Amino acid sequence: MTLHVLPFRLAGAAENMAIDFLLLQRYPGDDAPRFRAYGWHRPALSFGYSQKLAFIQAQMNPEDSVELVRRFSGGGLVDHRDDWTYALVIPRGHDVEALRASESYRIVHEALAAALEELGQPVRVVQECPVPDPENPDACGPAGVCFTRAERFDVVHAETGAKIAGAAQKRSKHGLIMQGSLWRPAAPQVRDWEELTPTFTRTLSERLRAEPTPTPWPDFHEDEVEQLTERYRSPEWMEQR
Repeated sequence: MTLHVLPFRLAGAAENMAIDFLLLQRYPGDDAPRFRAYGWHRPALSFGYSQKLAFIQAQMNPEDSVELVRRFSGGGLVDHRDDWTYALVIPRGHDVEALRASESYRIVHEALAAALEELGQPVRVVQECPVPDPENPDACGPAGVCFTRAERFDVVHAETGAKIAGAAQKRSKHGLIMQGSLWRPAAPQVRDWEELTPTFTRTLSERLRAEPTPTPWPDFHEDEVEQLTERYRSPEWMEQR
């Protein structure tokens, strides 16, 4: 099996959500795990699908000029102004995709922790929920704003405990997507951020049993990308909670 490693791309906030959606739902062949690291044209914040826009706006500095977008995955408010962002899709039928959400999350973050260690940053993976969810023993209580505290199986600085990496998940009939973010200031000992993609995809491939292979950008239909971008930019999408 091959892990498709797509080229790095910059895009606006809404377009990044559109591309991630297509990576999950419309990927040609649909049977290989795929990975992309990406950036943001302008300062941006993203927030989880189930979060209320009023809560998000209350957390923001009104003087900041940022793009704001609702993700189609879960999780809390994420600041992308100084982060390293990625999306990983594990297709339906893969052993890791079939696991519970907490287990697939753990496996990916253990691979990420191994990559960060190789690049010079001492880390650990959190094993227990700091704030358990009383209705679900396998989950943690919602943080609301990402990077304010670490949740179970997040990656943190080995010495300070500062949260370095978290992710949000979404499942469909096509598989599982993880939209992940690493907060660069919390990982000051990383020697070379340019090496994170090849190092992470290598450690990840060992757990997915898939060979990492640089892969050309998929031939997504341009009209569909534009339509989805407009959807994720629309007031209806932003205000639906």
